[in-house]
Amino acid sequence: MLNVARHTAESGMRLTQEFYVRDNVVKIARELLGKVLYTEQNGIVTAGMIVETEAYSWKERGCHAYGARKTPRNAIMFETGGYAYVYLCYGMHHLFNVVTNKAGTADAVLVRAVEPVIGLPEMQIRRGKLNNPFHLTSGPGKLTKAMGIDRKLNGKSLLEHEVWLEDSGERVTPAKIEVSSRIGIDYAGEDAKLPWRFTIKGNRWVSK
Repeated sequence: MLNVARHTAESGMRLTQEFYVRDNVVKIARELLGKVLYTEQNGIVTAGMIVETEAYSWKERGCHAYGARKTPRNAIMFETGGYAYVYLCYGMHHLFNVVTNKAGTADAVLVRAVEPVIGLPEMQIRRGKLNNPFHLTSGPGKLTKAMGIDRKLNGKSLLEHEVWLEDSGERVTPAKIEVSSRIGIDYAGEDAKLPWRFTIKGNRWVSK
C-alpha cells in the first residue's frame, strides 16, 4: 500500500506570477521542490508534490532555446513566466516544464518526478499495471501520463484551472536537497555538467 499524503484540491496557496517571473531559474528549480503540481480534467483532480527538478536557460546548450533560438516548439518559453511548456520527447513521452523569467528570456524548469497526493486511483488507471508502485510518477514521462498532461496543456497559464502549482507549506531545507548534473543531455558538452538537477534526498519517487 502506498503511503500517499492526504490533500484536497486548492488546499494550499496557489503560486503567483511573481514566483515565476524572477530571473534566477536555478533558484526557482530548487524552490519548486515540495510545491504541489495540480491538474483538473473533466472534473477529475490529480496532484503530486514535486520531488525532482532540472533548470534550463537559453544561455546553456542543454536548453531548447539555447542562444535565444525561437522555434514553433519552444515559442512559449519566450513568454512571461507562469506558463506550461509541454513537449514530446522521442516521439513518446510528454515532458512538463514551468516557464520562468520575463518575456523574451527563455528559461524553464523541467519537473522530473512527483509524489502523488491527490487522485491516486485515477493515476493508476492512466498508467496501467506496474510491477513497482513507485514507478507511477518517478520520471518526467511517467508523471505526465499519470496526471493527464500532454501537448493540449502546452501554453496554458499556471494561474488558471487546468494546470497549476501550490505551496502546501512543505519546507524543503538545503540539508534535504541533493544537487547533481542533469540527465540525458550529453549533447550539451560542458554544460551537461552544470549542477542544475535538484532532488529531495531519500524520496522514493525520485527518478532512477
